[in-house]
Amino acid sequence: MMPNRAVIFDMDGVIVDSESRHEQAFRDTVSAIGFGEKHDIDFQEYVGRSDRELWEAFFTAHSPGHSMMELLEMKTQRVIDILRRDRPVFDGLSQLVSRLSSHYRLGLASGSERPIVETVLDLDDLRRFFSATVTCGDVQRGKPDPEIFLRAAGLLEVKPANCWVIEDSKPGIAAGLAAGMRVIAIANTHPAAELIQAHHVVRTYEEISRLLLPNIPC
Repeated sequence: MMPNRAVIFDMDGVIVDSESRHEQAFRDTVSAIGFGEKHDIDFQEYVGRSDRELWEAFFTAHSPGHSMMELLEMKTQRVIDILRRDRPVFDGLSQLVSRLSSHYRLGLASGSERPIVETVLDLDDLRRFFSATVTCGDVQRGKPDPEIFLRAAGLLEVKPANCWVIEDSKPGIAAGLAAGMRVIAIANTHPAAELIQAHHVVRTYEEISRLLLPNIPC
């Protein structure tokens, strides 16, 4: 392992194919409280941002008769149920983190709630590869603010300049760049042309492996 090098992964859209599942859980939650399609929320505007921001926007538009914490917990449990049912770890992700873990310290920095992150870490025995995990509840400011990545680097005891970030969203790319890290964007959620602010844009996990382990055969 390179003791002074780290790779910090986003989770939704990078480790698990979950963006559409988060949207379904949100829709299920607002439908359960009587809003159906009248929620006035464009979910795509919140890809890469924390659930709390999504619900703050919902509360700005509506008075649902439930507390934000109640709705956040309902949506979180629905996401967990869907993830446990579908187990949507991206093809090639488990092999990538296994290979990288022998050469880098690995961290996870996610805008999701801690119970959702813990659920994902239980999939495919992923937990053993990550030395540090940071969630939206561990920081004051979500992406595109760099706080979540800087906190992960601190837990990994690696300087930001020696960290790579793997992201799929535009707020996540902005956060990684603001943290002073090198950013690889994978086109799982947005077209590659929308991710060009990253240092590298890839379409497969094999490409990430070649970038980070250039002298090691796949």
